Amino acid sequence: MISVSGKKWTEKIINKNSVDKIKQDFGFSEILAKLIVSRKFNKTEIFNIYNDLEITNKFLNNKDYILAFKILTNSIKNKEKICILGDYDVDGCSSTSLLVRFFKFIKHPHFYYIPDREKDGYGASKEIFKRLILKQPQLVIMVDCGSTSNEAVSFLNDNKIKSIIIDHHEINKPYPKSDVIINPKKNNDYREYDYLCSTTLTYFLLDIVIKKNKFQYKLSDFLIYVLLATVCDVMPLRKLNRIIAINTLKEFEIKKNIPFNILFQLHNKKDKLTINDLGYLIGPIINSSGRLGKSILSSELLISDSTELVRKNSEILIKLNNKRKDIEKKILDEIDFRKIGKENKNVIIYLNKNIKEGLIGIIASRLKDYFGKPSIVITRSNNVYKGSARSTSNYNIGSLIKKLCDKKIIEKGGGHNLAAGFVIKEKNISFLEKFIQTDYSEKTSKLISSFNYEEELSNTAINLNFASEIYKLQPFGNGNQLPIFLFKKLRIIKSNVINNRHINAILKPNLGPSVNSICFNSVNTEIGNYLLSYKKDINLTAQINLNIYNNKKRLQLNIKDVFI
Repeated sequence: MISVSGKKWTEKIINKNSVDKIKQDFGFSEILAKLIVSRKFNKTEIFNIYNDLEITNKFLNNKDYILAFKILTNSIKNKEKICILGDYDVDGCSSTSLLVRFFKFIKHPHFYYIPDREKDGYGASKEIFKRLILKQPQLVIMVDCGSTSNEAVSFLNDNKIKSIIIDHHEINKPYPKSDVIINPKKNNDYREYDYLCSTTLTYFLLDIVIKKNKFQYKLSDFLIYVLLATVCDVMPLRKLNRIIAINTLKEFEIKKNIPFNILFQLHNKKDKLTINDLGYLIGPIINSSGRLGKSILSSELLISDSTELVRKNSEILIKLNNKRKDIEKKILDEIDFRKIGKENKNVIIYLNKNIKEGLIGIIASRLKDYFGKPSIVITRSNNVYKGSARSTSNYNIGSLIKKLCDKKIIEKGGGHNLAAGFVIKEKNISFLEKFIQTDYSEKTSKLISSFNYEEELSNTAINLNFASEIYKLQPFGNGNQLPIFLFKKLRIIKSNVINNRHINAILKPNLGPSVNSICFNSVNTEIGNYLLSYKKDINLTAQINLNIYNNKKRLQLNIKDVFI
């Protein structure tokens, strides 16, 4: 089934015997059992649907964690000055904030640095450390970076400065010669936890340090930073991340956290914090400083308990984020989505020399979401070309970057399964295109991206009882998306544009009441054009979204695609 946007949609094939067994073993409804099988929930995840589970530290006996604990404890006992170097995105800022808050509590000498995206580039570098060692640190902790910083770590070693790397990006031999590298993507015995972000890895190291040294510090108060980074770095909300998400959302009291409370106040929000708040409200605001402003602003916001400073930084960041939205819309309006679609390439590669470097990642993400294909956006920045990639679950973009580095097609780069960045010479961009398209074809034969919906539903299923049953599987996110269904014979009785980007439509089924719907980022797209002008019955794929506002539940369809 091909949609108006040219996407191929198919119904998921689910083993009925497995569904029947889940229903029998656990007493779940048909739809709940089907979704559990579709997502391949393990026994712990199934148990967690109706039962509370504690967050347990899986790294108490891990050799990397034990070594890092010893190094950090020794530095604390000897009052050695510690430098924290974090990435400029949410994960880097959150990791940095956890460490700085702890060191402030124990009154340990420290300082931190968040690189400037355009001046410093990504991650740890020799040039940065040349400046930072003037402050005479005796230990450097790199968070959400460092896995490919061999030269930078060698520089620290030459200056007799110890280092700890806590990262989750792709790492390849020879590893940097740091005193210890905590990274599940190494060849080690904790590879199964490669779905954890750097903030989560940092949290569990601090948990060990605090408990073994009997510090009276309540680290769990900042689990919200772990969840924020997990959501914003698009880590799967499965397994341990699922337990963290459920517990954090249940126990978090927003009024006790000054940064989150003020951000909510400034947006006149009074409801309980949700995953969507983290991913679509707070996350983009925190990220805005690294995209358009001073990178350090977001870390200052998360670290500070000064109401005045937090409010000041929040207002600056909100303005930056609004500016980002305006610029993003202008860029997207200039992109010829129809032309890109007709080219039917396996990987979207879009070159625009005028896009600000801090926005290429989010434009790549928009292209990836629209076409359902890995997407790369390249721009010119300070006389070099920089690219940002966002990928789909079937193509490891971080692994690709390693290949491109090895073949000297790109100058440098790094990333993980779903996101990556790199620097490239202009003359090599055509080689990049050829290599990636070939590499993708070798890994998958799907020349037409295939999208899946769970099943076709009657329009009468759009009701609170059915939605409540689905929501027993929340929190939803990467690895556990809000399910998509197929609905037929709906008529658009009213539609309008919201914020020049999204389209709101009132849909009337043949039976039952009309239903509100929204299609995000659909203005000037094929889907959007149909929603605004088509007068006959349509079929569509959509999610049943359960909005809770002032303790009132309201249904809304999140439209994914349209069929005529």
